[in-house]
Amino acid sequence: MVGWKLKRGQRAMFVDKLPDAANLAIGALVFGQFLSPEPSTLLAVVGLALWCVFIAWAAALAGEDE
Repeated sequence: MVGWKLKRGQRAMFVDKLPDAANLAIGALVFGQFLSPEPSTLLAVVGLALWCVFIAWAAALAGEDE
């Protein structure tokens, strides 16, 4: 982080909530395409990419305690 560090409890809470944000991104942008009259491959790819980024970020933050 630029200029500040998260405390252990803050980092734990952030690590716990990032997968929730990842699941919202994939749910809205990937699975939401099945409800759309005109599906967008680009939005599905963006949703999958966001899911990967959030999960990787959570894993990296979780590993900082070790």
